[in-house]
Amino acid sequence: MFNIRPYHPSDLTALYRICYRTNPNVRDGLEYRDPDLLGHMYAAPYVVFEPDLCFVLTHSGAPCGYVLGTRDSAAFARRCEAEWFLPLRERYPLPDPQDSSREAAAIRLIHQGHRTLEYPRHPAELHIDLLPIAQGQGQGQKMMIMFLNRLREIEIPGVHLGVGKANTGAVRFYERLGFKVLQEHELWWAYGLRLGETES
Repeated sequence: MFNIRPYHPSDLTALYRICYRTNPNVRDGLEYRDPDLLGHMYAAPYVVFEPDLCFVLTHSGAPCGYVLGTRDSAAFARRCEAEWFLPLRERYPLPDPQDSSREAAAIRLIHQGHRTLEYPRHPAELHIDLLPIAQGQGQGQKMMIMFLNRLREIEIPGVHLGVGKANTGAVRFYERLGFKVLQEHELWWAYGLRLGETES
């Protein structure tokens, strides 16, 4: 049985695991020596700084997915620079420029920090990941609706997210929910959704 509930600090280890297992490289069988690298970037800072914007999907009580985000991605990026990435950069020094491993690429992202995408009409940001056991059963849409309703409750005007152009299933998923393209990049799209009003 599936259930969606608010995040609890005891979920943090599970969220790291879900973030890792849903990464495209890992899904293709390419393991990382340090599986926490991805969670350091894409999961943990969100639940540490804004836990009220994280919802966890469980199956028979075990976490199998999450949706999380931030009210203001620009302010969040600044806070991560001040409070999150500095100790991680000490723990993970920049790799040799010739190192082309997956681990090296992830560490370089930690040193790069969160990119600041300024969309004043869509200041919030979200990420959603589900393990295979939860996919294709409508759980993602339920989680998105819960997250978007939470943003409406706290009067956030809009939300954005990034999705790879190759991830056609995700593109269709977001477009069905009403997301529209805000900006095109080489390999990905920035999508946005206005909350509480018609998109224009």
